[in-house]
Amino acid sequence: MTRMIPDKTDPQATALAARQLLRAHRYGALSTLSKKFDGHPFGSITPYLVDHDGSLLILISALAEHTKNIQHDPRVSLITHNQEDSHIQTQGRITVVGSAALDKERERAGKRYLRYFPEAQTYYDMPDFQFYRIVPQALRYIGGFGDIHWVKAERYRVPPNTLAAEEEALLDQVNATRSAAQGRVIGIDCDGYDLRLQERTVRHDFPSLALDAAQALTFLQVRQ
Repeated sequence: MTRMIPDKTDPQATALAARQLLRAHRYGALSTLSKKFDGHPFGSITPYLVDHDGSLLILISALAEHTKNIQHDPRVSLITHNQEDSHIQTQGRITVVGSAALDKERERAGKRYLRYFPEAQTYYDMPDFQFYRIVPQALRYIGGFGDIHWVKAERYRVPPNTLAAEEEALLDQVNATRSAAQGRVIGIDCDGYDLRLQERTVRHDFPSLALDAAQALTFLQVRQ
């Protein structure tokens, strides 16, 4: 009888690594179920932003095929990986399996999204572009060769914290003391922060979870 090799990795550590990998990237391949072709998988490329709660925000047009598909069947998946690494089979990558729904708080979502994607302002100003939020139900995390795991949604879920409410004030405080050469911090969440430097967005993970602005500020000051 064949015996399965037990996974000795800490599930919570794997879930954190999955969340950090997903936050580190900005574009992914979105798969929806085709309304036109009776449920056949339909793939498209879309920018995405991992919000504070771990859900994914996408800004899409009502005219787009993937939007029509989501409105017909909300089940989706999205895969992302390091596009700068040519070793596709050995690099980290992650697939999110979840459901997409219209985000009714468009202005709130737009404020954060446009810090990451300022080039999307033109699309945001068009009334047919709306935010959809993908809530993960499970994730397939591949950290590298042989480092392969399913991550349950309850483990991936972000712990309660106050950074969503405190982020804007914290950004003002942090950026007030930074020079242009140091770049501008555009987002801070419980897992780390994102720095816009020379037209590139660079992700920095915190050494441990930050559950409020004071903890995040401590980690940011250490990095500086």
